[in-house]
Amino acid sequence: MSGNITLLRGLDPAPTEQEIYAAALQYVRTVGGVSGLSTTTKAAVDKAVSAIAAATTQLLADLPDGRVEPPREE
Repeated sequence: MSGNITLLRGLDPAPTEQEIYAAALQYVRTVGGVSGLSTTTKAAVDKAVSAIAAATTQLLADLPDGRVEPPREE
């Protein structure tokens, strides 16, 4: 499981809802240690992904415009 979350700020064109959802899902799976969804984890994961996607959408809307340099590979 990758710990890298996709950089969404400064994309041209702006990130889609699907890209924001995918980043939120990646975050939840990484932080929660959930590699797959089961009947016991699906509701909690869906709720967290929705909350994080909404917060991410708001964050991107609130940040000033401008391209951000992606992190350099070392």
